[in-house]
Amino acid sequence: MVDESVIAALAGVSVTTSLPFLLYGAWIMIDAETVSWNVLMRHLRYIVAGLVLTTVPIVGWMIPRVLDQLTGMAIVHAFFGIQAYALLAFALTGIVRIFQAKRNADAYEDRDVDIDEIHEDMGHWRKRLRAGVAGFMLLWLCAWVTGLYRLYTLHLASMI
Repeated sequence: MVDESVIAALAGVSVTTSLPFLLYGAWIMIDAETVSWNVLMRHLRYIVAGLVLTTVPIVGWMIPRVLDQLTGMAIVHAFFGIQAYALLAFALTGIVRIFQAKRNADAYEDRDVDIDEIHEDMGHWRKRLRAGVAGFMLLWLCAWVTGLYRLYTLHLASMI
Protein backbone atom coordinates (compact mmCIF):
# COMPACT_ATOMS: atom_id res chain seq x y z
CA MET A 1 0.00 0.00 0.00
CA VAL A 2 1.17 3.53 -0.73
CA ASP A 3 2.40 5.53 2.25
CA GLU A 4 -0.04 8.13 3.58
CA SER A 5 2.57 10.88 3.13
CA VAL A 6 2.81 10.16 -0.61
CA ILE A 7 -0.96 10.44 -1.02
CA ALA A 8 -0.99 13.63 1.07
CA ALA A 9 1.76 15.10 -1.11
CA LEU A 10 -0.16 14.17 -4.28
CA ALA A 11 -3.28 15.82 -2.86
CA GLY A 12 -1.22 18.93 -2.09
CA VAL A 13 0.24 18.97 -5.60
CA SER A 14 -3.24 18.60 -7.12
CA VAL A 15 -4.67 21.48 -5.10
CA THR A 16 -1.60 23.62 -5.82
CA THR A 17 -1.89 22.84 -9.53
CA SER A 18 -5.46 24.14 -9.52
CA LEU A 19 -4.38 27.69 -8.61
CA PRO A 20 -3.15 28.70 -12.10
CA PHE A 21 -6.34 27.30 -13.65
CA LEU A 22 -8.53 29.30 -11.27
CA LEU A 23 -6.53 32.50 -11.73
CA TYR A 24 -6.35 32.22 -15.52
CA GLY A 25 -10.05 31.41 -15.69
CA ALA A 26 -10.76 34.55 -13.70
CA TRP A 27 -8.37 36.57 -15.87
CA ILE A 28 -10.24 35.51 -19.02
CA MET A 29 -13.39 37.16 -17.68
CA ILE A 30 -11.59 40.23 -16.35
CA ASP A 31 -9.74 40.76 -19.63
CA ALA A 32 -12.74 40.24 -21.92
CA GLU A 33 -14.30 43.46 -23.13
CA THR A 34 -17.54 41.61 -23.86
CA VAL A 35 -18.40 38.13 -22.67
CA SER A 36 -19.46 36.12 -25.70
CA TRP A 37 -20.52 32.49 -25.56
CA ASN A 38 -17.03 31.42 -26.70
CA VAL A 39 -15.36 33.50 -23.98
CA LEU A 40 -17.71 32.02 -21.38
CA MET A 41 -16.99 28.44 -22.50
CA ARG A 42 -13.22 29.09 -22.51
CA HIS A 43 -13.48 30.57 -19.01
CA LEU A 44 -15.51 27.61 -17.77
CA ARG A 45 -13.02 25.06 -19.12
CA TYR A 46 -10.29 26.54 -16.92
CA ILE A 47 -12.52 27.05 -13.89
CA VAL A 48 -13.92 23.51 -14.04
CA ALA A 49 -10.40 22.08 -14.35
CA GLY A 50 -9.29 24.10 -11.32
CA LEU A 51 -12.31 23.08 -9.28
CA VAL A 52 -11.85 19.40 -10.16
CA LEU A 53 -8.17 19.55 -9.18
CA THR A 54 -9.21 21.03 -5.84
CA THR A 55 -12.43 19.14 -5.11
CA VAL A 56 -11.29 15.58 -5.88
CA PRO A 57 -8.54 15.61 -3.20
CA ILE A 58 -10.94 17.23 -0.74
CA VAL A 59 -13.64 14.62 -1.21
CA GLY A 60 -11.34 11.64 -1.71
CA TRP A 61 -8.59 12.39 0.79
CA MET A 62 -9.18 15.27 3.18
CA ILE A 63 -12.80 14.88 4.30
CA PRO A 64 -12.50 11.16 5.19
CA ARG A 65 -9.48 11.93 7.43
CA VAL A 66 -10.52 15.18 9.10
CA LEU A 67 -12.21 13.52 12.10
CA ASP A 68 -9.05 11.51 12.83
CA GLN A 69 -6.94 14.67 12.87
CA LEU A 70 -8.97 17.18 14.87
CA THR A 71 -6.30 19.65 15.84
CA GLY A 72 -6.51 23.41 15.93
CA MET A 73 -4.87 23.77 12.53
CA ALA A 74 -7.14 21.11 11.00
CA ILE A 75 -10.17 23.04 12.21
CA VAL A 76 -8.79 26.32 10.83
CA HIS A 77 -8.00 24.63 7.51
CA ALA A 78 -11.48 23.06 7.32
CA PHE A 79 -13.12 26.36 8.30
CA PHE A 80 -11.41 28.27 5.49
CA GLY A 81 -12.21 25.52 3.00
CA ILE A 82 -15.88 25.24 3.95
CA GLN A 83 -16.31 29.01 3.88
CA ALA A 84 -14.62 29.19 0.47
CA TYR A 85 -17.06 26.68 -0.98
CA ALA A 86 -19.98 28.46 0.72
CA LEU A 87 -18.99 31.67 -1.06
CA LEU A 88 -18.63 29.76 -4.32
CA ALA A 89 -22.22 28.56 -3.86
CA PHE A 90 -23.23 32.18 -3.19
CA ALA A 91 -21.49 33.24 -6.41
CA LEU A 92 -23.27 30.49 -8.32
CA THR A 93 -26.64 31.98 -7.35
CA GLY A 94 -25.60 35.12 -9.20
CA ILE A 95 -24.02 33.24 -12.10
CA VAL A 96 -27.15 31.20 -12.77
CA ARG A 97 -29.39 34.28 -12.86
CA ILE A 98 -26.97 36.22 -15.10
CA PHE A 99 -26.65 33.23 -17.43
CA GLN A 100 -30.44 32.87 -17.68
CA ALA A 101 -31.00 36.56 -18.33
CA LYS A 102 -28.23 36.81 -20.95
CA ARG A 103 -29.39 33.63 -22.66
CA ASN A 104 -33.02 34.81 -22.77
CA ALA A 105 -31.94 38.16 -24.22
CA ASP A 106 -29.54 36.50 -26.69
CA ALA A 107 -26.83 38.73 -25.22
CA TYR A 108 -24.01 36.23 -25.75
CA GLU A 109 -24.08 36.79 -29.50
CA ASP A 110 -25.21 40.44 -29.67
CA ARG A 111 -22.25 42.58 -28.59
CA ASP A 112 -24.30 45.80 -28.52
CA VAL A 113 -26.53 44.71 -25.63
CA ASP A 114 -25.82 46.57 -22.38
CA ILE A 115 -25.79 43.84 -19.77
CA ASP A 116 -27.26 46.09 -17.07
CA GLU A 117 -30.32 46.78 -19.24
CA ILE A 118 -31.21 43.09 -19.70
CA HIS A 119 -32.88 42.79 -16.30
CA GLU A 120 -33.53 45.21 -13.44
CA ASP A 121 -31.72 42.92 -10.95
CA MET A 122 -28.60 42.46 -13.09
CA GLY A 123 -26.52 44.84 -10.98
CA HIS A 124 -27.44 42.93 -7.83
CA TRP A 125 -26.58 39.57 -9.44
CA ARG A 126 -23.24 40.87 -10.67
CA LYS A 127 -22.35 42.19 -7.20
CA ARG A 128 -23.29 38.81 -5.73
CA LEU A 129 -21.10 37.10 -8.30
CA ARG A 130 -18.11 39.39 -7.64
CA ALA A 131 -18.40 39.11 -3.85
CA GLY A 132 -18.72 35.33 -4.03
CA VAL A 133 -15.80 34.82 -6.39
CA ALA A 134 -13.51 37.26 -4.55
CA GLY A 135 -14.42 35.67 -1.23
CA PHE A 136 -13.91 32.18 -2.62
CA MET A 137 -10.44 33.03 -3.89
CA LEU A 138 -9.40 34.80 -0.68
CA LEU A 139 -10.61 31.96 1.55
CA TRP A 140 -9.29 29.35 -0.90
CA LEU A 141 -5.84 30.94 -0.56
CA CYS A 142 -6.13 30.87 3.25
CA ALA A 143 -7.16 27.20 3.15
CA TRP A 144 -4.33 26.45 0.73
CA VAL A 145 -1.69 28.07 2.96
CA THR A 146 -2.98 26.31 6.07
CA GLY A 147 -3.14 23.06 4.10
CA LEU A 148 0.47 23.41 2.99
CA TYR A 149 1.45 24.07 6.60
CA ARG A 150 -0.42 20.94 7.71
CA LEU A 151 1.20 18.91 4.91
CA TYR A 152 4.62 20.06 6.05
CA THR A 153 4.06 19.49 9.78
CA LEU A 154 2.24 16.15 9.45
CA HIS A 155 4.09 14.51 6.58
CA LEU A 156 7.23 16.32 5.44
CA ALA A 157 8.89 17.63 8.61
CA SER A 158 9.45 14.10 9.92
CA MET A 159 11.33 13.19 6.72
CA ILE A 160 13.83 16.02 7.03
